[in-house]
Amino acid sequence: MSANSAFNDEKGGSSSVGEPEYGHDPASGGIFSSDYKRHDDLKEMLDSNKDSLKLEAMKRIVAMIARGKNTSDLFPAVVKNVACKNIEVKKLVYVYLVRYAEEQQDLALLSISTFQRGLKDPNQLIRASALRVLSSIRVTIIVPIMMLAIKEAASDMSPYVRKTAAHAIPKLYSLDPEQKDQLIEVIEKLLADKTTLVAGSVVMAFEEVCPERIDLIHKNYRKLCNLLIDVEEWGQVVIINMLTRYARTQFLNPNMNESLLEEGSDKTFYGSDEDEDEEEDEEKDKKAEAPAMAKRKPYVMDPDHRLLLRNTKPLLQSRNAAVVMAVAQLYFHLAPKAEVGVIAKALVRLLRSHSEVQYVVLQNVATMSIKRRGMFEPYLKSFYIRSTDPTQIKVLKLEVLTNLANETNISTILREFQTYIKSMDKDFVAATIQAIGRCATNIGEVRDTCLNGLVQLLSNRDELVVAESVVVIKKLLQMQPEKHSDIIKHMAKLTDNIQVPMARASILWLIGEYCEHVPKIAPDVLRKMAKSFTNEEDIVKLQIINLAAKLYLTNSKQTKLLTQYVLNLAKYDQNYDIRDRARFIRQLIVPTEKSGALSKYAKKLFLALKPAPVLESPFKDRDHFQLGSLSHLLNAKAGGYQELPDWPEAAPDPSVRNVEVPEWTKCSSREKRKEKKVEKPFYSDSEGESGPTESADSESDSASGSESGSGIEESGSGSESEESEEGSESEEEEEEEKEKDKKKKKKELKKPVQESESEQSSEEEERKHERKSKQRKSESESESDEEEESESESSQSESEDSESEAEVKKKKKAAESKPPSKPVKKDNKKEKKEMSLLDLDDFEPAPSPQATPVNSFLSNSLATDLEGLSLSDAVLSPATISPSSALKSYEMLHRITGEGLSVEYCFSRQPFSPDANMVAVQMQFTNNATSDTKNLHMEDVKLQSGMRVKEFPEIELLPAGEMVTAVMGIDFCDSTQAANFQLCTHTRKFFVSIQPPVGELMRPVFLTENEFKKEQGQLMGMNEITEKITLDVKCRNEHSIVQRVITAANLSRVPCGSDKECRFAGRTVTSSSLVLVTVATKEEGAAKLTINCEKMVIGTMLVKDILLALTQ
Repeated sequence: MSANSAFNDEKGGSSSVGEPEYGHDPASGGIFSSDYKRHDDLKEMLDSNKDSLKLEAMKRIVAMIARGKNTSDLFPAVVKNVACKNIEVKKLVYVYLVRYAEEQQDLALLSISTFQRGLKDPNQLIRASALRVLSSIRVTIIVPIMMLAIKEAASDMSPYVRKTAAHAIPKLYSLDPEQKDQLIEVIEKLLADKTTLVAGSVVMAFEEVCPERIDLIHKNYRKLCNLLIDVEEWGQVVIINMLTRYARTQFLNPNMNESLLEEGSDKTFYGSDEDEDEEEDEEKDKKAEAPAMAKRKPYVMDPDHRLLLRNTKPLLQSRNAAVVMAVAQLYFHLAPKAEVGVIAKALVRLLRSHSEVQYVVLQNVATMSIKRRGMFEPYLKSFYIRSTDPTQIKVLKLEVLTNLANETNISTILREFQTYIKSMDKDFVAATIQAIGRCATNIGEVRDTCLNGLVQLLSNRDELVVAESVVVIKKLLQMQPEKHSDIIKHMAKLTDNIQVPMARASILWLIGEYCEHVPKIAPDVLRKMAKSFTNEEDIVKLQIINLAAKLYLTNSKQTKLLTQYVLNLAKYDQNYDIRDRARFIRQLIVPTEKSGALSKYAKKLFLALKPAPVLESPFKDRDHFQLGSLSHLLNAKAGGYQELPDWPEAAPDPSVRNVEVPEWTKCSSREKRKEKKVEKPFYSDSEGESGPTESADSESDSASGSESGSGIEESGSGSESEESEEGSESEEEEEEEKEKDKKKKKKELKKPVQESESEQSSEEEERKHERKSKQRKSESESESDEEEESESESSQSESEDSESEAEVKKKKKAAESKPPSKPVKKDNKKEKKEMSLLDLDDFEPAPSPQATPVNSFLSNSLATDLEGLSLSDAVLSPATISPSSALKSYEMLHRITGEGLSVEYCFSRQPFSPDANMVAVQMQFTNNATSDTKNLHMEDVKLQSGMRVKEFPEIELLPAGEMVTAVMGIDFCDSTQAANFQLCTHTRKFFVSIQPPVGELMRPVFLTENEFKKEQGQLMGMNEITEKITLDVKCRNEHSIVQRVITAANLSRVPCGSDKECRFAGRTVTSSSLVLVTVATKEEGAAKLTINCEKMVIGTMLVKDILLALTQ
């Protein structure tokens, strides 16, 4: 169709081929022109023998439909062309028929045989279009034909046709619900489809027809998780929502061990304290309850649960807001608390989108921020309000800001609110004032500040601002009325000016409730109100009657006549509520012979203490609706909404998700397993050595790894179930082998001289095992290769891990013990040590900074390096290895600028006992002057928002030539910004500052190798920074790498099976964010530095510091 004709059509002008002209002007009479010749030219073109004319006509007709014009009168002419040989024409005819088949059902039925022929067409697009038209004819007579067509299409070779069949299922179900059972069979068949094109559509059909049939999903669960990333966007949304509901019925709650009411705000503010305590407690528990731990089962995440979380995480970077929102709600409802934080960044990104998207996202963020406040705190500024935002967005952002308010950021938020009050948008101003009220009730420290601010607003010119302030002040005053009688007096004066009924009513209620605090003013207010009683609104009249009753009961001398006057006015009021209230109050407070027993209790009734109102978020209980759903948005159950099921008490059987493997693969895998059994010693060895918690971890890890890795779902899961059976059979053999191993070990320990030989033999065993496992892999390619690989890797790493731990302990014992003059005693000691491998003493995070590096240095390879040397106590003393003995000092005040006083400081790397969230800074004061220095103290501390300082105690006297040290604590809030303050003596003041290197903002944390890998796996993508480096010549061995990294950053060493890698772990002091560092060495001094950190800024700065340390 030419652009020209389209333009003419749109403007209502004549089309190129004789369409009648319609004038825009009603007077032109065009509207009343006869319609009989309207589409004659198109009908002629459709009837012609030339395909080119038919195609042109169909293009124009489809264009008219797209513009919303009615072309239903062309139906007979178009339907004739359904049998046209030209595929292009045929496609467009089907597009037309899909649109009008429902309206012109009788005519459509005439050509039903043509549609049935279309279903057999060699072109997949025609087959799909025919099915689409057929399912659009809403006539019950053709239900059997539709059913047959859908069944055939479900087995079609083309995925596009199968997708169309999935779309037709809900249409047929809505036409005839009795076909449900047959349709479920088709859905089951289509769910087994392996193509991404079909997946989304069939899950949509499943949701429409039989959402309760969760059993259909079991076998397809892993496949859907693995296909998810490649499905089209709307399919992803549907699948994620369905899998959220599925997971809630099949897996255990990952947060079941935590208290459900624990709230994010406390966690972030007091977070690291708690974390440290928890870590210490865990260590104690490990020691004390080692046997109990073996019996008690800790929560281990189901590998399928982990698979779902891992495969949805990349979709947070989707360009489609609906997909991001779907993943966010999945994480919120299913993920462990520690992992939910990843969604915050993605949701904040969506706030840059259109206002409609912002509205939906903010609704969800408002709900999330109540339960998980800490998640959005780093993005506080993203919720600041722009003047261009529409009112509903402003109100939602206010809601989020109020939810995020806590003691650390409240000052910033209140400053922001002050600006908002000046806005021209009155609804927004009212909402801001309410938000200030909520902040004041939630955070006691700022209550007075907020009250004073609101009282200042009472003098605002805008009546609406004043009125809203009055209502909020009333609620705040209820918390501490005795302190604020002057505010009540101030508000009493406002009754002359304020006309907003709600505000007047609030003032009268306050005066009545606290009339004993304003005994002189209250009667006068009642007098004024009695004058204007007849002109007031109903809500105000009711409060006037209440005020009169309360004053009558407390001060009847002054107010008796006034009360009677008010009650008489109310007796004849037009509103029956006011008449009833007056009658009731008169009987209650003015006792007569008729009045009953209640009048004795009038005072108790009227002047009872009333609890202060709790100002709660309107989003408080919304999370019982699934986030991202229409019901959540409306806060009411919408049609078709399915409730989010509760977590099960006990985990349902996970084997239902295993897919059966064909018989021939089973046989081959059995034989291979028998071969495996022979080579068990290496594996059982590691099991014997590592503690139960570690093995549980590694099991869950390897299982989840195998799940995610396997592209071939069926074979993978089948072989997994087989293995579990085989494992139970071979337990007895393993136990026997364990005993043999223990005997071997005892023999080895009796011969300390032959240690190196035994190590070599164990290394050989390892190599043999590796070779055999490789052979096994090549043989069993019919099974899922990746699964086998990941399993063998995980078991290997586990065994290496435990071996290295054991060796470290052996070497440490060897170092500490004296030369072996009494070998028997030494042997006993070692045996004891061997038995109590569960109490990982060596790796416990000790409070002193010197202990940490020792543990971290004594790695597998270092111990072997030191083997040949005579290991006296001196060699391994902390002083020689620990870098903390040579802590770097920084100059704070030079003796020339300090007029004889010089100050140096260093970061002692010891916990700061008054507050674990602070970094301990050790300061050394030296008096180089000839006179004494007195009253050394700090003043005028200037900090960035969120930072805190614990000052050092005042030094009263520092004699000439003497030196003294003091310790202060600074909470740098995980930033390298300087803390500025004045250092004062009895005569002078010096401006000084302390700026921390990024490495000092951390504290070491102990992780096992498996925990390290697990945490590293969760901090990929934008949380990972990798740099290739060339190591300094002096820094090519492991010992010097470790020393330089630990000097640069306060981290602890993580045991590692490979001597080519050094791993370190720590947490930031303030927010307890994990920091993981890996240095992997290669040939000729080349190395790769990898840092995984939740806080990208810290990661980037740390990379620079460690690079500098390793290359210079």
